[in-house]
This record gives sequence, C-alpha cells and structure tokens, in this order.
Amino acid sequence: MKKLTTFAAAAVMAITAGAASAEGLSTPNLSYRTGPFAATGIPLMNGQRDYMLMLNARDGGIGGVPIDFSECETGYSTEKGVECYEATKGEAIVTQPWSTGITLQVLPKTNVDQIPILAPGYGFSPMADGSVFNWAFNMPGSYWDAASMILNELGGNDLSTLAGKKIAFLHLDHPFGKEPLPFLEAMAEEHGFELLPIPVGLKEMQNQSAQWLQIRRERPDNVIMWGWGAMNAGALTEAVKTRYPMDQFVGVWWSGHDGDMEALGEAGKGYRSISYSAPQPDAAVMADIREYVFDKGDSLATESELDWVFYQRGLVISALLAEGIKTAQDNFGEGEISAAQLRWGLENLKLTDERLAEMGMTGMVAPFSTSCSNHTGHAGGWMLEWDGAKWVVGSDHLMADAETIRPLEVAAAAEYAEANAPWPIVDCE
Repeated sequence: MKKLTTFAAAAVMAITAGAASAEGLSTPNLSYRTGPFAATGIPLMNGQRDYMLMLNARDGGIGGVPIDFSECETGYSTEKGVECYEATKGEAIVTQPWSTGITLQVLPKTNVDQIPILAPGYGFSPMADGSVFNWAFNMPGSYWDAASMILNELGGNDLSTLAGKKIAFLHLDHPFGKEPLPFLEAMAEEHGFELLPIPVGLKEMQNQSAQWLQIRRERPDNVIMWGWGAMNAGALTEAVKTRYPMDQFVGVWWSGHDGDMEALGEAGKGYRSISYSAPQPDAAVMADIREYVFDKGDSLATESELDWVFYQRGLVISALLAEGIKTAQDNFGEGEISAAQLRWGLENLKLTDERLAEMGMTGMVAPFSTSCSNHTGHAGGWMLEWDGAKWVVGSDHLMADAETIRPLEVAAAAEYAEANAPWPIVDCE
C-alpha cells in the first residue's frame, strides 16, 4: 500500500503539470489516487483521463474545443472533497465528486452554483428524479438499479422464490454502503426474505474476521457485498478462508476489481459482480487509446490495466461526459458551452447502438437515453463472473425493475426536497 500510495502521489503531480498546459472546457475530477481506496481509484481515473487525452490528441477536443481534465485529490475524504469542489467550481462546467458522501454534501451547493454533478453509477439514487435534482446525474444506473438486478439474478427473475431465505448485506459503513438499504429493506418486506445488514467500519476493512464469523454463524443463502477499495480484498480473502461458496457471493459494480481477483486466482472462481459496463479489449476505441495515448507514453496505466473492468469503465464514464458536451454543442451551436448548457446536454442524451458504434464502444455500455424526469437512464447491465483467471460476461443483458424503483425514487426525492426546503422543483411536463 505504501508503494502504491507513493506511485499515486507522483501520478497526481504529473497530472497537475499536464493539466496546467491545457485550455478549453474545464471538467475537473475529484479523484482519489491515495488512501485506502486507491487500488480502485487509480484504474478508474486512468481510464477517464486517457479518454479525454485521446479526444484532445485525435480530434482537438470536442467540437474543436480542447478538454481541460484536471484532478483534485480527495483521498476519498468527504471534507477534502468539498474543499476540492469549492476550489475547482470557478471555471468548471461539471463536477465529478467520486464519492456518495461528497455527492450528498455538494448536492445543495450545485443548485446555487448551477454546476451539474456527474456521478455515473453512484451517489444518491433518487437523483434519477430530474424534476427535483435538476443539476444531478447518475447515469447509466443507480445503486437501486444495481440492487434490483442482483436480487433478480438471485431469485431467477422471480423474487417470490427468495421468500424464507436469508441474504447478508456486507457493506461499508459509509453513505455509499448504506445507499441501497431503503430499496433492499422494501424488497425484503414485500417478498418475505430476511435481510441481514453487516456493516464494515473504515478501520475494519482489511480485517473482517468478526463480520465473517457472523456470516459463518448465520449461514446466509447469499452474501451481497457493497464494498470499495481495501474492503473488497479483505472480504474476498475472508470468504476464501471461511470456505464460503463463491457462487453465492455477489458484489456491486465497485466490488469487481481485477486486481483483487487476480490475487485470489482460482480460489475466487464463481464470484460475481453486477456491472453497468463490460470490458471489450478489441473495441475500436481501445485501438485509438493505444495509438493516441498509450503508445506515446502519455498514459499512467500499465499494459495489463488496459483490459481491466475499472480502466475501461473509466473510459465509459468520460465518454458519457463527452457525449453530454457534444449534445449541448450541437443544440446551442457553441463550442465553449456553459455549465447550464452542459446540464441540458446531459439531460438529453440519446446513446443508441448506432452512436456507440460510431464511438467505437459497442458492448461497453448498453444504449440508454435521459430526459427531464429521468437523470439516470436506467441502462441495465451484466453480471460479470470470475472464471479463475479473468472476468467474463456471465449473463444476458439485465434490467432493473423500473416499476418498483420509480415510485421509491419519486417518494424519496420529495422527502429530500421537503427536508431541505425551500428546494427548487422543475415541472417536467
């Protein structure tokens, strides 16, 4: 970890130096290349950065305007994240908080500052309701989407089959880890299964013997993991040590890190992770990444990292931002768009199969669209499965239960607005 942190600190210095020479559209990233979550943060940030570098080198940016993709290091600290937000918001057309805790803290600020939050696959799930959260976007899927897809897989697309079963919810004791609880609790009550929440404190991430003793004692039918960074490695190691069946163990999309699984190798075979992105080493965009960034020595990623789920997810995340920028530019006829114009672009995305093919990203994310009332897109995803050596797509394309989730989103959004009154509401009709 010390070696990793040293590397990350050097990398941040390199990024800052590189960003200083760039001018154009300011799209700061509140990164976390240091601290206990660095192992997952580094490949994600590398992928995000490389996609923007590729656009700058290949296309001169977006619409002829270069992208200034600077990073402000938070170490995943909420306090530092808020400081980074305040330090970068001046010229920014977007903020990328990279933590549910940071997202919740800056959410009210963005209404005043009128800067869109882009939180792909994380943050507060009710942000899907764009009438309440006009400046927040968590496409292509929310944590409630992830929880729904996991339960559907465990129940064979019939949640009534979960009745009488016990499902342990091993989660980081942090806003991120608690985010899916309202949905899971509602589903447990409705479908008659027992939900067993098992929190993991920040100081317990690498030593979860107490949590896994409880799992061994309770003997749940399944374990769902909402882990991040070092917590994932600690949980997977304990699962192997206690001989918990890996095919009964499934994680959220931040609990599917190649580095963790490579350390387990064959012992991790059968473990699954829901994912809104799928690695595609032969995708056309990967050839462009190599030509314009990696082969020129401008990437911070290693050769093996290019095929990792998290690195390629980073590419997808920056591609979503780039599409929002392009959509706004096309609509307003301006290259140097404002934050308010980008908000419109993110709210009017139409990511079709045809557009994904043009981007060279076929199969990396499912098609979806956004609207005034739908800031998540609900693209669905796939269950990735570790085959002992690598991740493979282990399911058909999956979709969350929109009919169940939407009323919960609307109710939670209304409750948030009432608790934070006066809160601006937009009429999406």
